[in-house]
Amino acid sequence: MKMSQVIKDSLEKELKRQQEHIELIASENYVSEAILELNGSILTNKYAEGYPGKRYYGGCKYIDEIESYGIELAKTLFKADHANIQPHSGSQANEAAYRTLIKPGDTVLSMSLDAGGHLTHGYPINFSGQLYNFVFYKVNKETEEMDFEEIRDLALKNKPKLILTGASSYTKIIDFKKFKEIADEVNAYFMVDMAHIAGLVAGGVHPNPCEYADVVTTTTHKTLRGSRGGMVLCKQKFAKELDSAIFPGIQGGPLENQIAGKTQALYEASTPEFKVYAKQIVINAKALANSLKNNGLRLIANGTENHTVIVEVKDSIGITGKQAETILESIGIISNKNMIPFDKEKPVHTSGIRLGTPAMTTRGFKENEFEEVGNIIASVLKNQSEENLKKAKLSVLNLCQKFPIYKNLK
Repeated sequence: MKMSQVIKDSLEKELKRQQEHIELIASENYVSEAILELNGSILTNKYAEGYPGKRYYGGCKYIDEIESYGIELAKTLFKADHANIQPHSGSQANEAAYRTLIKPGDTVLSMSLDAGGHLTHGYPINFSGQLYNFVFYKVNKETEEMDFEEIRDLALKNKPKLILTGASSYTKIIDFKKFKEIADEVNAYFMVDMAHIAGLVAGGVHPNPCEYADVVTTTTHKTLRGSRGGMVLCKQKFAKELDSAIFPGIQGGPLENQIAGKTQALYEASTPEFKVYAKQIVINAKALANSLKNNGLRLIANGTENHTVIVEVKDSIGITGKQAETILESIGIISNKNMIPFDKEKPVHTSGIRLGTPAMTTRGFKENEFEEVGNIIASVLKNQSEENLKKAKLSVLNLCQKFPIYKNLK
């Protein structure tokens, strides 16, 4: 059976878009061709409810080999007692973690969405906010960084059963040791969602939360540069309950083609080359941040220590995050609107944009390229004349052509 022409046409256009755009969404990356091959492989055909050696279907011998290999890679890479690589997404990884550690109605202390948290960290319209009683910490208004005095005060006042950290838009190193000390003081479990920084942890450029947390969740794409999906790591005493929470608790048959892609990503992340890559991600983010600051743009927390740069645009430039995102996409730079601490705009508009360096670092960009990208971004956000946008779009295309991707794909 041939591929639908409608799908084929869209696929070809999407390939061209990726090849000719600068990808600055912090949660996106370019996977290796090996991972692309695995995601579309014959593993798609296999149903495999259960776990390696304990399946509810026959014919799982080779599926078990791959998944078992992935589990061992994850445990070694992150120095974890136990790993489950079956979650279909980071959201389901978080749901499994909650089911493992707490009960509906229990109190959880986590970071608010506008401060940098995630929907599954207690946002009211998300399952997490509907099932559990979340109390939120923000960031310091002056520094826009985590305020551990506030976090400790909230923990002492609310006596949460679980303290959660990890963010979707926080630009500084997270001090897991301090969180663990506060959790111990109030006899709470400690959970980390490292979805955004997993690749930085694997590459040794961010502290490892597995040293301190009871349960650590993550996605397997973003900085880890693998198949889209989730993973949970935990202390041994939670292993049985965690596995049961995932299957049969919230999932049925795992996506073994995606698990193979995750396993390949964990293999790639275990190489010396990946450590170089992770280090370059951070170097590039700092270069981008410095370029934007030198052009007069205001950065949340005054810069970055990881892969992410958050730019405030509403007060300093007079446009919303949504408008900034649209302007940048018109010249071939892909970003996303993003809430900033104490944001007065609605989430559909926002006062900021989020930029990230993982994807273009994969592509080969280094400091000079990111300095140029920062110059382009500042120029078009301040001046949207037709002539300036046309000039910027040509600069973006020239940069992309110097660093081609997926040349073998058609």
